[in-house]
Amino acid sequence: IFYKHVVIKLYVGRSTKFFYDANVVIQYLLSCCDTSICVSSYAGFLALLRYLNFPMPSLFLSFTVKFDTCREDEVVGFESSDPSFNVRMDGSIYTERDVSNLSEPVQFMVTARSSPDMPIWETTVKLALAGYSPPTSQVSTCESVKSSQLGIITFPQKQLTGSSGLRRQKRDWVIPPINVPENSRGPFPQMLVSIRSDQDRQIQIRYSITGVGADQPPNEVFSIDPVAGKMFVTKPLDREERSSYHLRAHAVDMNGNKVENPIDLYIYVIDMNDNRPEFRNQVYNGSVAEGAKPGTYVMKVTANDADDDTTANGMVRYRILSQSPHSPIPNMFTINSETGDIVTVAAGLDREKVSQYTIIIQATDMEGNLNFGLSNTATAIISVTDTNDNPPELTARTFSGEVPENRVNIVVANLTVIDRDQPHTQNWNAVYRIINGDPSGHFTIHTDPVSNDGMVTVVKPVDYEMNRAFMLTVLVSNQAPLSDTTQSSQQSTAGVTISVVDVNEPPFFPSNPKLIRFEEGVPAGTTLTTFAANDPDRFMQQIVRYSKLADPANWLNINATNGQIITTAMLNRESPFVKNNIYEATFLAADNGSPPASGTGTLQIYLIDVNDNAPELVPKEAQVCERINSNPINITAADADVDPNVGPFVFELPAFPSSVRRNWTISRLNGDYAQLSLRIQYLESGVYDVPVIVTDSGNPPLSNRSVIKVKVCPCDENGDCTTIGAVAAAGLGTGAIIAILICIIILLTMVLLFVVWMKRREKERQTKQLLIDPEDDVRDNILKYDEEGGGEEDQDYDLSQLQQPESLDHIISKPPGVRRVDERPVVSESQYPIRPVVPHPGDIGDFINEGLRAADNDPTAPPYDSLLVFDYEGSGSTAGSVSSLDSSSTGDQDYDYLNDWGPRFKKLADMYGGGDDD
Repeated sequence: IFYKHVVIKLYVGRSTKFFYDANVVIQYLLSCCDTSICVSSYAGFLALLRYLNFPMPSLFLSFTVKFDTCREDEVVGFESSDPSFNVRMDGSIYTERDVSNLSEPVQFMVTARSSPDMPIWETTVKLALAGYSPPTSQVSTCESVKSSQLGIITFPQKQLTGSSGLRRQKRDWVIPPINVPENSRGPFPQMLVSIRSDQDRQIQIRYSITGVGADQPPNEVFSIDPVAGKMFVTKPLDREERSSYHLRAHAVDMNGNKVENPIDLYIYVIDMNDNRPEFRNQVYNGSVAEGAKPGTYVMKVTANDADDDTTANGMVRYRILSQSPHSPIPNMFTINSETGDIVTVAAGLDREKVSQYTIIIQATDMEGNLNFGLSNTATAIISVTDTNDNPPELTARTFSGEVPENRVNIVVANLTVIDRDQPHTQNWNAVYRIINGDPSGHFTIHTDPVSNDGMVTVVKPVDYEMNRAFMLTVLVSNQAPLSDTTQSSQQSTAGVTISVVDVNEPPFFPSNPKLIRFEEGVPAGTTLTTFAANDPDRFMQQIVRYSKLADPANWLNINATNGQIITTAMLNRESPFVKNNIYEATFLAADNGSPPASGTGTLQIYLIDVNDNAPELVPKEAQVCERINSNPINITAADADVDPNVGPFVFELPAFPSSVRRNWTISRLNGDYAQLSLRIQYLESGVYDVPVIVTDSGNPPLSNRSVIKVKVCPCDENGDCTTIGAVAAAGLGTGAIIAILICIIILLTMVLLFVVWMKRREKERQTKQLLIDPEDDVRDNILKYDEEGGGEEDQDYDLSQLQQPESLDHIISKPPGVRRVDERPVVSESQYPIRPVVPHPGDIGDFINEGLRAADNDPTAPPYDSLLVFDYEGSGSTAGSVSSLDSSSTGDQDYDYLNDWGPRFKKLADMYGGGDDD
């Protein structure tokens, strides 16, 4: 069937295919035909093309004839006796001209040759168009084929004598495939073919088959009668499970000897239409934009058929069963019957009317034949996506609102809009703009994200006295631009009237802060200025009253009616309330409106300095040497006034008392500093009050008589007062100074005596013995702190063994080298051994290990938890007595070797080592 969209597959016979260029045929048919054309056969299709004067191309016939040589490694060349046909190297036969008008079968000879010196093999090929019996496709080149039963397969002869007298090995038969339809109902076992050998007349033959389906899994699908050679299929076959089997037939004698070479059997399962098409999904989801043009691709559905897709059993075709809803027409979509592509076929998709379509798709095999094919269905849900094809529209031509003056960030009007596009998308979101009526930018419009309304908001305060109302022009649009298909592109506008509401505004001071200048010392009751406020409410008859808010020094007062500032105390620049010559006071102006409003203002008084503070001498105390020209005193002055009522200063000594000018003199250094020094050669130590007169440079100048306490004291060579001199300068007499000196000498003497006593004590301690004498050994006095023995076995242990033994016989009778280190040796007590200057570093460690081995090897040693004495250092011990370190023996002991014993003996080396006594 051809209608607008044509896809052509042409079949002739079972395995012969003719192919046209589908695109060329389609374009040609679409240009010639406006209605559907139906043809029922391939001949009818060719007749249609001839009727339409379609340029007939060469039709290619592909048909493979298999030639087998007796040796598999030979390369065979083919030649055809009919020039209309040719044979390729792989044995496929193709046409050289158009054979579509054949009225009867064609027969020609194909010759095969492997090499020039080898025999030539020939076979006959017979071809016919559809409707004729298909030609035999497998032949042997080793012997001619005559009409024979395909159901009987005979093993080939092994030898053949050619015309040249040469004997050659003939190859086996190429057995044609055995076709078995799937899902056969039986009865089973069902015979497929008989296999026989030419030698079954002379000997008894046994037949068998091997391969998958016989003796390999799946086993026993095929069986063979070993005597008659009949092969059977034992159960129904499933092509979808396995499409072919390869078996080998064997013939042996009764002894199992091979009689014939095995032959190959190929069994093909013929497909039956036993599987429905299966959609990959039961529900498919797709989308298409509203307003899409016809032919717009929407989505693709796919169904798979388990049957053979090279036959009609597996060739699936699609069609649309239903569409819901039917608006605007029942067939808004179509589907490509072969590919499953769904496209639009009509215009008029409108999301605002239909937002979703539900389509039932049917897939049918047998190339869509509803009478013989199997079908299945699936659902396709197509969503219509939104485009901005509806502009926003304001619900009214005019809107109104009101705003109190001097208020900001409040909503004064609400604009409503209608948009039929999908809510909360850029196609729906409204954007408002003020295009006229607000040149100063007092208002802005925010969009409510939920309702899409426009909220007119005040961002700059408005003044009722300046503007009593605003006439705004507002334009609304979407975030996304309008679609090109939208017929109405006019933007929606509206007028917004905003009325300004008059409110009581507070009075304000025109100059705030207000700065005035006055000299300090202004007396109380002086009028300084009038600090008046203005009321911005010109259309309200209100009275302003004034009061004082902050006056740190309480110097001012304000007239409540007219704002006149009057002093209540003298203004002093040197007051701590004056910062940088400025005094600040804050006043309040309040009206009598409803509700009352008030404003504040700051008055700054700049106080001009006058010379009303005399200078003060600095420093008040000083010290000087009793000799002239030793260390003069630098003096200056401090004045609370500022320039020009301060320096340069004049320093002078008063005329009375006369001793002041006789003993002291002042020399000028610069305008701010002078030096006070002795006039006479020597002045007795003590404290003197020296008056100095300081005069500033003000107009008129002010003077001040100040007294500086000067300490006169004896000085050292550096010009600094000595300690005694400082004491004397403090006013102590000669007797007191002598007493202090005697106390200092006594204290130094006591310190010296204490040092000498400590030296002698140190020396006496060095002469004492280092360790105790043997007579002071108290090791026999065992103190029992707790019993922590080793158990019941050592409860009766005689502790007397730990004491010094009365007899030495058992010690003398011991073998040499084994001795209790806690026993008193029988030899006479020896002196402490004199160690070499550089002792062996392991001396002490060897000594301890020797005692440990003696205790471990002694069978009479006490239990493990008893007291063990590693060495006896009393009388007769080989270690000697610690008292040998004492220097009471004749001659001084040399302890210099302690310096060589390492850091552990450093303390002993320091105490008893060499060196002269201090």
